[in-house]
Amino acid sequence: MKTIYTSMSRRNVLRSGAAALAVSAAGEGLTFGLTSTLARAADETQKKSNRILVVLELSGANDGLNTLVPFADDAYYKLRPQIGIPAGKLLKIDDHYGFNGGMKGFEQLFKDGKLAVLHGCGYAQPSFSHFTSMAYWHTAAPNSGQALGWVGRLADTLDPNGTSNYIVNISESQSLAVNASMHTPVVFNDPDRFMRKGDAAVRPMFDVLEDPEKAQTGAQKYLRQVAASARDASQQIREAWSHYKTPVDYGILSLGLNKIAALIAADMPTRLYYTSYPHNTFDTHVHQVDAHARYLTYVSDAVAGFMRDMERIGRADDVSVLIFSEFGRRAAENTSLGTDHGTANLMFIVGKTVRGGHYGTPSSLTELMPDGNLQYTTDFRRVYATMIEGWLQHANSASILRDKFETFPVFG
Repeated sequence: MKTIYTSMSRRNVLRSGAAALAVSAAGEGLTFGLTSTLARAADETQKKSNRILVVLELSGANDGLNTLVPFADDAYYKLRPQIGIPAGKLLKIDDHYGFNGGMKGFEQLFKDGKLAVLHGCGYAQPSFSHFTSMAYWHTAAPNSGQALGWVGRLADTLDPNGTSNYIVNISESQSLAVNASMHTPVVFNDPDRFMRKGDAAVRPMFDVLEDPEKAQTGAQKYLRQVAASARDASQQIREAWSHYKTPVDYGILSLGLNKIAALIAADMPTRLYYTSYPHNTFDTHVHQVDAHARYLTYVSDAVAGFMRDMERIGRADDVSVLIFSEFGRRAAENTSLGTDHGTANLMFIVGKTVRGGHYGTPSSLTELMPDGNLQYTTDFRRVYATMIEGWLQHANSASILRDKFETFPVFG
């Protein structure tokens, strides 16, 4: 397998010290916040860019070895005599690898050159705790206690003036990944019920708070304009969703990608979207094969549908999707016909402008760690750096990731 590398240069980084103020709103018990409408316009360089990053999280730790199966490696079947997927049931993409049988969307994206596979992704001194490891991936700062997410820091750097609606998180609750200093993400799950929550007794108070003309001081006006911004954005999102119609089939579960498509179609100013396959779904300790295949089919169908929808609305050139999970699974199957928590895993980048193919060095199935886990070969922050520099064209990802990481030539 060819390993592909490229160098990363240090250049100037956007700096600012502006503070942001958030206001919360909720629907179905969901949270929602927006930065002030008083924030200045974004830097002219950023204004000219239409590029959007969508991050899809597969919570629970997806089993990479049964996602893209190394069927040509006998060691795979020795490690997994019961749950190893026979070569004849795979969607082969070359003479070594094949996607899980239900992943026809991924197979086609790969063959069209629109899907990049990043091998051996992980980090040193791995944690096997879902909560801890996910926090490391959310912050891009293992073993640090970092409070801000990497997507949030990215927003602060790309748009230091705190443009409203710059980050959208499709979720029941806000992800640590989007936690920022100068941006407060819009967080919602159901667009139809996305509005400020309050009973008849408190609703008049919201109406007063949201009227900037009734402010008596500059500080009050600032707060009221923030509240008005929150109200207006929730209305915009509901309207965008109500007007969104598509003939594209996203499959059984859209994973929030259809909601993202609706906002992109409505020309929302959002540059960073974050969504997930929630509830630790991919934690497949027991009788993995059938359930895992079903989950992968849902993911593959949803991502492929989203990319077709981007083509339909003429935005395919503007969008790339990054897909990850908090760690992989152990190389060998367990006695319950599942897999336990592991280390190195695959990441995927999908997009029309992606240079599809394999990147990085696959983890060896014969040279395992003493505990039977895969050796990681790619620091996952290299992939983040690739998205920051290669896709979003920010000159210096080290200012966001707190260190210099070599990028992959995934984007032209």
